[in-house]
Amino acid sequence: MNPSAPAPAPVKAAATPRFGFRAQPNELDLRRIERLLEKRIRYRYVSPRVEACDDGYRVVSPCCSRNVDESGGDIDIARLAWDAADGHWRLYSKDHSGGEWMYYDRGRQLDAVLMALLADPFRVFWP
Repeated sequence: MNPSAPAPAPVKAAATPRFGFRAQPNELDLRRIERLLEKRIRYRYVSPRVEACDDGYRVVSPCCSRNVDESGGDIDIARLAWDAADGHWRLYSKDHSGGEWMYYDRGRQLDAVLMALLADPFRVFWP
């Protein structure tokens, strides 16, 4: 983790996925993230969803552990933000007690950055 990494902008839903070379968000990457989430290790019995936001994607899932939401409602799991300036994906986890996105990792390839989310051995993403 890099504590000096810039925090992402507040999440705003994208009006519609955009198309074009490396335009984010886009329908192709959104579907690819959905397929990769099926390979996750934690909470395989819930159905997370991927939502487009201004600079990338947000993963939302029912809170089946009831650690964050006692009623089992939807909670933020992760945020993937595309930084066009340096050509990297940034992965953020949600600090539910503080209500902030916390920088976790970055990488040039979307699939590589998602591996931390899929394994999540320390329950950073899937509380």
